[in-house]
Amino acid sequence: MDKIRIKNKIEIEKMKRSGKAAATVLKRIGEAIAPGVSTADLEQISRDAIAELNATSSFLGYQPPEHEPYPATICTSINDVVIHGIPDESHVVKEGDIVGIDTAVSIEGYHGDNAYTFPVGDISPLAKRLLEATRNSLYDAIAEAKPGNRIGDISSKLQNGAESEGFSVLQSFSGHGIGRNLHEAPEVPCIGVAGRGLRLRPGMVLAIETMVNVGLSDVQMLADGWTITTADGSLSALFEHTVAILSDGPEILTGSALWDL
Repeated sequence: MDKIRIKNKIEIEKMKRSGKAAATVLKRIGEAIAPGVSTADLEQISRDAIAELNATSSFLGYQPPEHEPYPATICTSINDVVIHGIPDESHVVKEGDIVGIDTAVSIEGYHGDNAYTFPVGDISPLAKRLLEATRNSLYDAIAEAKPGNRIGDISSKLQNGAESEGFSVLQSFSGHGIGRNLHEAPEVPCIGVAGRGLRLRPGMVLAIETMVNVGLSDVQMLADGWTITTADGSLSALFEHTVAILSDGPEILTGSALWDL
């Protein structure tokens, strides 16, 4: 990632369409999450929804340098899985789990990216507090995504929101710019200092995401080369929105009724 790509009004309108589609896919998956459902079942729901919306998965076949292509349209994170969990028939959702779903789609060449962590039935008080703190920190961070502010203003809200509850944020992965490419400049870390970093400008579009662990921030990669889990086995949650920085402040492009639940 290098050059910041400023979007014009027409491009942002196109990204609203892809953002709405990504939110619709996420909502369909969320409605299906229940005890006994496998993450492979959720993957099929995603594929059906993407086809119905005449969209293209941003994840399926995504291939970083010197890496195997990603084999699914969603990433599924159950309990201690932080990010990039691959859907599989053997991964079955249980009562009390928390299930993070990350999905992105492309329409007319522009991407929309979002994530949400769903509670399954009655979850523990600790898990409830984790989800609330993670989600709240994301919205606090989005409020800082306005012209004249800096990346550090966003990142510090993500970090402080988690740490004020005794949790930790990931330091080795971050949010990112988004547009014609799923990942563009700039990086949007989950840690930062207010008033520092790149200055924000109208027309920037960011995928702002927060990844919060109950325990330490240390993570490990599983043998599949994709799945990232907490190193200490503690719970983890993630939430993400695609956000356009406009002259009058931030606009969430992946807004959905899902987020009002």
